[in-house]
Amino acid sequence: MNPPARLDAVVEPTFDIHLHDGWRARALVDEVRAGLTTHPKRLTPRWLYDDRGSELFDQITRLPEYYPTEAEREILLQQADEIATHTGADTLIELGSGTSDKTRALLDAFDATGRLRRFVPFDVSEQTLRDAAAMLARRHPGLHVHGVVGDFHEHLADLPADGVPVLAFLGSTIGNFYPDERATFLRQVAGWMTPGAWFLLGVDLVKPVDRLMAAYNDPAGVTAEFTLNLLHVLNRELAADFEPSAFEHVGMWDPNHTRVDLRLRARCAQRVQIVGAGITVDFGEGEELRAEISTKFTVEQVTSELADVGMAVDRVWTDRAGDVAVLLARLG
Repeated sequence: MNPPARLDAVVEPTFDIHLHDGWRARALVDEVRAGLTTHPKRLTPRWLYDDRGSELFDQITRLPEYYPTEAEREILLQQADEIATHTGADTLIELGSGTSDKTRALLDAFDATGRLRRFVPFDVSEQTLRDAAAMLARRHPGLHVHGVVGDFHEHLADLPADGVPVLAFLGSTIGNFYPDERATFLRQVAGWMTPGAWFLLGVDLVKPVDRLMAAYNDPAGVTAEFTLNLLHVLNRELAADFEPSAFEHVGMWDPNHTRVDLRLRARCAQRVQIVGAGITVDFGEGEELRAEISTKFTVEQVTSELADVGMAVDRVWTDRAGDVAVLLARLG
């Protein structure tokens, strides 16, 4: 069923809730048991973003060394009208929406076409989603804001695919996936898409290593505090006894996989009790915990990976400096 016709009055937001009480705790326990008892130790970056982590990441995006956020914003501000008119979409879906700050230029442009009927922000944080949905409903009278609380690794197929949707995955978030995870995710996107659907993807491009290292090892130490905050999350949520000062932030370039690795390196040998997960974890001196990766791409690489799952790139835009790219694709 297509979205309802637009009205001038504010439409009360609606929600689908796929993550219920206890989901986060269970998911964290499962991942800690698997990720910290293997070698190399690793966790996915979603655990970095508690309230403090989200605040720190917001600070990171404002640092002069950190280019991706403003570079992508430049593209969206310049190309939003073309994206809206070219796709003819009546539904805009944003994965990992948060406050939906980065898609407001898109919403304004889609709204101006007179075709936009529905905005679907998708995020793991229910309260953040509800706050953003209420604000956007007031800002765009007549727009149906339908929030989805879920994990896009598990609930992508539950997104609405009727009408003419654009699925936006911005912020270079896809670079946080390991290659096998990225391939699985793109297959899921292709499986969700209909012939009329579009996929709008933001990626960070390969560039000189010194610029990358400056962006992930800022002299103010905000990125280090952001990464170390992971240990505070584990201490609080799983009654662990990590001593954050016994670890140091390490941002390194991996040329074989064209990615930045953010890791926590043990300054000394230590044993950590993680009561909530029922495990004890030993760290050797210098042993590292992988907290996040950030892969850098070429346009040709992204185009090839999309083609592997049956999608064809229709448009590519970059910022003036050529730091990031936004690609528009559909089923090929």
